[in-house]
Amino acid sequence: MSNPLAQLAFRVSLTIAAIGLCGTVLAAAVGLVLMAALPSAAAGTQVCGKNEVVPAGGADYLAGTNVVGGVETGQCVTVGDQSLKVDSAEHDRAPGGPPAATPSLLKGCHLGVCSENSGLPVQVSRLPELTSDLVTTQADEGDYAAAYTVWFHSRPAVDGPVDGAELAIWLHGNGEARPAGMMMAGALPISGASWDVWFEKADGRNRITYERVGDVTSVAGLDVRAFGKDAVNRGWVKADWYLIGVEAGFDLWRGGAGNSVDRFDLAVGEAAPDQGPASCTAKLFVDDTWAEGFTATIVVTNTGKRAVEGWAVDWAFPAGQKVQNTWNAVITQKGKAAHAVNVDYNGFIQAAGTVSFGFVGTGPAPKAVAVTCVSPAR
Repeated sequence: MSNPLAQLAFRVSLTIAAIGLCGTVLAAAVGLVLMAALPSAAAGTQVCGKNEVVPAGGADYLAGTNVVGGVETGQCVTVGDQSLKVDSAEHDRAPGGPPAATPSLLKGCHLGVCSENSGLPVQVSRLPELTSDLVTTQADEGDYAAAYTVWFHSRPAVDGPVDGAELAIWLHGNGEARPAGMMMAGALPISGASWDVWFEKADGRNRITYERVGDVTSVAGLDVRAFGKDAVNRGWVKADWYLIGVEAGFDLWRGGAGNSVDRFDLAVGEAAPDQGPASCTAKLFVDDTWAEGFTATIVVTNTGKRAVEGWAVDWAFPAGQKVQNTWNAVITQKGKAAHAVNVDYNGFIQAAGTVSFGFVGTGPAPKAVAVTCVSPAR
């Protein structure tokens, strides 16, 4: 907890807890002191620290300077009511790696701080509607990206680095700024526009970028949830992770002065009902036979209302058959009992979806085999 205001609030809360109910009057007085000490951004507050966090016109949105550790170049931003302007930025980091700074507005939680009344964190399996309006002014010079960043964490707690996924929605890349990783899809239609999709694994998490085809300075009613759902379908975000926060701002490599978020709104709906445990079934089909053996396919079907994120299939051969070559699964056998688990690329099955795997077996082709499937809790 590097923010001194956050430290002050934490120490005050401990003091009030120790005093108990008799500290009500003291709590009210301390609250007035904290409100007076907390920087107000209503009239515009300039902040120049490396990692300062201040209210953006109220406690429902926060603004962070977010200069990366090890970066010593100067930066100042002015924070207003759900707005942020980069006054100066002396950054000079080559694009292709992490940006030097990401000044942005935040709704939700990130790096140990949370805005109020955000409706976040929320588990990915229960993602609510998330729609956003964003208006920016973008500088002519500099290497930067105007972007949203959506943070996914393995737990609802937000202490320490995010370990799930960093999902960026790029509205514009200026100069030499380019998304990191490898392009996995092109011109994907989401929320009324087309997006190129990039992916890499870095810093202990998945980094996903949706780069808009055709630069824009503003969006209205952007369906943020649709990007999260696409990342889930691709297996890059897990259903039992938590969406902890949404930021809107700029990734700055070189320069960046003159960029501003003129208005950022994020509407968070009610969390969806719990969809219950994941479940699956499996069935074996004999594809071909010959004197010494056979080939078979097993089809795994998601029979639940939520995505399957990993599966295991078991069956017993009736007459001493043995598994030889396999594909799309890892199969082990002990006596008559065979056990198959998914490989990295086919463990995710959307509701009502299917995947299949197969093997070559020796011995007579089985006529009827009882097959069971489970999706282990994750």
